[in-house]
Formats: sequence, structure tokens, C-alpha cells
Amino acid sequence: MILILHNIRSVYNVGSIFRTADAAGVTRIILSGYTPGPLDRFNQPRKDFTKVSLGAEKTVPWERVKTLTATLAKLKKENCCIVAIEQDVHSIPIFDFNPPEGKTLLVLVGNEVHGVSKPLLKKADVILEIPMRGKKESLNVSVAAGIALFALAHRKF
Repeated sequence: MILILHNIRSVYNVGSIFRTADAAGVTRIILSGYTPGPLDRFNQPRKDFTKVSLGAEKTVPWERVKTLTATLAKLKKENCCIVAIEQDVHSIPIFDFNPPEGKTLLVLVGNEVHGVSKPLLKKADVILEIPMRGKKESLNVSVAAGIALFALAHRKF
């Protein structure tokens, strides 16, 4: 699995997702938009990031891309299945999804408030949502990413 974090605001959410991605066996993380990374603007390690990630940025390869749409197109040509995690009229419950055999899953999560944008959702092969049973309609992005990564990691593909 490859994980893309697009336009996530909080360095704490991103650090937490890195730590969870390591535990779930993610092979690479791609940062795009204004998502903060492990290094500050002077290319020095961010203490606030490391406090949450516990060093996962050193165990999971990561990169920053300037143009997400070009990256998605390239990865799709490399046999990736683009999976967006978002509540949408076209989404299906994550637990009902059967990953296509022989493809690498590219898991896309987005902004804490607005989620994955409509233009990016159109580029996804499938949109998955986490069924909500309580009164709240959404989860924190790091919690949602964790649930999604572990649910997908345990599917046969």
C-alpha cells in the first residue's frame, strides 16, 4: 500500500498517520498540497512531528510531490488502484471492498474539514467510507486513516 496525504493541516495528524502507516505496513507515503512534512522549511527535523510519529518518518519512505494529479496518473500507469477515503454519494463501505488482485493500493486521504476534493474523487477507482453508527458524522483524519489502512491491509489482494 502507498498512502497519499493531501492538504492535511495539522502536523500532529500527519505525524500520527506516519506512525500508524508504519504499523500497517505502508510501503511509501506521498505528501501533497500544504500537508506538513517531517522537515521544516530549513530542512531540519520538526520536533512537533517527531513527538507524534516516534520516528516513523525514518522507517517509512516518504516524498513530497508538487502536482498530485500528475503523480496519480503516473501511479495508475504503474498498476495502482486509487482508493479515496471519503463520505460521498458514490462511496461504498470499506468492509465491502474487495481489492483487485495484483494491484498496489494507493490510499488517498484529505483535509480535516473538507476531505478529498471532488476533482480528486473523480480520479479515484473507488471511494470508500467508514460506516458511522453513532451520532457523529465523521472521524478525525488520523483515526480514519488508521481504520482504513488496517482494514485494507487485512484484505486479500
